Amino acid sequence: MARFKRSPKKPGPAKRKRKSRFREEVKCRFCREKGKEIDYKDVAVLGKLVTQHGKLFSRKRSGNCAGCQRKVKKVVKYARYMALLPYVT
Repeated sequence: MARFKRSPKKPGPAKRKRKSRFREEVKCRFCREKGKEIDYKDVAVLGKLVTQHGKLFSRKRSGNCAGCQRKVKKVVKYARYMALLPYVT
C-alpha cells in the first residue's frame, strides 16, 4: 500500500478565548405573569401560539416551558372543539 506523506500543518489564526458570561434565565410568558392563566377563551393569545395552518409552534419557537406547552396543547384542542379556533385555515 502506498503511504501518503502528510503535509505539515500551516499556522492558522490564533483561537479566541471565550468569555464566560452569565445569562439570565428566561421564563416563558405564562410563568412570568403568575396571575395570568392559559384560557381557552383568550383567542388572541392562542392565535400567537398557532401557525397559519393550525399547527402549534414548538417550545423553542414559542418560548414556553414544558409544563405550559402541555397546558397550551390541551387548551388549543379544547378551543378548536368549541369552534373558537379553526382546525385548519
